[in-house]
Amino acid sequence: MRFNGGICRLVRRVCAVDNREIINDVLVHLLNEIWQLEEKAIITDEYKDITNNDMHIIEAVGLDGANMSAIAGKLKITVGSLTTSMNSLVKKGYAERERSERDRRIVYIHLTTKGRRAYHHHQEFHEKMTDAVLERLDEEEMAVLAKALNDLYAFFRQLANDKES
Repeated sequence: MRFNGGICRLVRRVCAVDNREIINDVLVHLLNEIWQLEEKAIITDEYKDITNNDMHIIEAVGLDGANMSAIAGKLKITVGSLTTSMNSLVKKGYAERERSERDRRIVYIHLTTKGRRAYHHHQEFHEKMTDAVLERLDEEEMAVLAKALNDLYAFFRQLANDKES
């Protein structure tokens, strides 16, 4: 079965397909499809020199900037891996480095004007995606969806913690 976007649009309507099967299918395909659609939506002519992964690094840097360790922690990657990506973002003019005056080992990253534009562009995609889901739901359905997504997030966090142990 392939998810086609028509998950029981009418509330309380009897579905021809078992809800468990629908949920499984959506979970299996959703993350990959979001990643692909996000890349098509946010990597426009203005941002054709960066990848979807770069956009997520820009998001992790944030508008206030952060040090390399904090950014790597948010992304769950090593500082070494981040350094490679950050070299590219600095070279392309999206970010800049600044060494701490007090401790030269600490490197702060700040977004440039170009990086801030990319950050806002990425945020707009996320807002449109969220709005597209929420505009079809009433308050009760939103609460159910929020709980289900929070539970799913907790499951993945627990899985990650178990692997780290």
